[in-house]
Amino acid sequence: MIDNYFESEKFSKIDFSKTKVKKGEYDNCTFENCNFENIHASNIQFVECEFIDCNFSNTIVKDTAFKDVNFNNCKMIGVKFNECDPFLLQFSFKDCQLSFSSFYQLKIPNTKFVNCNLEEVDFTETTLISSLFDKCDLKNAIFDRTIIEKSDFRTAFNFEL
Repeated sequence: MIDNYFESEKFSKIDFSKTKVKKGEYDNCTFENCNFENIHASNIQFVECEFIDCNFSNTIVKDTAFKDVNFNNCKMIGVKFNECDPFLLQFSFKDCQLSFSSFYQLKIPNTKFVNCNLEEVDFTETTLISSLFDKCDLKNAIFDRTIIEKSDFRTAFNFEL
C-alpha cells in the first residue's frame, strides 16, 4: 500500500473523528480548528507542521512522528507522547492544555512550553536538557529521574523538582 503524501497543504475545520485521517506524510502542512479527539493517529509522519486551535485530547499517537512540529492553542489532554516515534522527535507547545499527558522516557531537549497547563503531566525519566517552561502551570507534574540541566523554570509555577 502506498502512503499518501501531502505538502504545504492547509486543513481547516476538519473533524477527524468523523472523517478518517489519511495515513502518510504531512510535510509543511497547517491544521487549523481540527478535531483529532479520541482517534487513532498512529503511523503518521508530521514534518514541519503547525497545529492551531486543534483538539488532540486522548488521541492515540503510537509510532506517529512529530518532526519540528508546533502546537498553538491546542487541547491535548491525556496524550501519550511516549508512544510516538522518537526518531528526530521535536515539537513546541504554546498556549496548550496538556494535562494528564505523558512524555515518559522521551529525549526531547530544547523543547519549548510557553503558557501551557501541564497539570499532572508525566516527565518521568525524560531528557529535557535546555528546555523552556515559560509561564507554565506544573501542578502535580512528575519529574522523577528527569534530566533538566540548563532548563528554564523561572516563570513556571506550582511545581516540585
